[in-house]
Amino acid sequence: VFLRTWRHRSIYQSKRIEGKMNNNIFENIRQWGRDRNLHESSPFKQLAKLVEEQGELAEGLSKDNQELIIDSIGDMVVVLTNMAMALGYEIEDCIKASYIEIKDRKGKTVDGIFIKESDLKNE
Repeated sequence: VFLRTWRHRSIYQSKRIEGKMNNNIFENIRQWGRDRNLHESSPFKQLAKLVEEQGELAEGLSKDNQELIIDSIGDMVVVLTNMAMALGYEIEDCIKASYIEIKDRKGKTVDGIFIKESDLKNE
């Protein structure tokens, strides 16, 4: 775990972030999207882009390519942020709403996947 964490930091730190960045990365992403008129984009086009990025994530996972994994996860967050904006939401509100829904959820993890209590089969 330590080596993997160190490796992730190394990959992250090797990427240069140019230009002015404020403290809220989501606002930076929204501004980037507005600069490219993505706030007016069809949510279905953003969904297609999300699926493309999901495919890149699957490739990264299957090849244990840490740089591609990190890039793909980040790209998916960017696409979701722009999709939320196009629908009139802020990604932070979507994340908060999701967390409120799951924070007290009971269930168990089976083979690395959390299954909520109401979906567990009676044994």
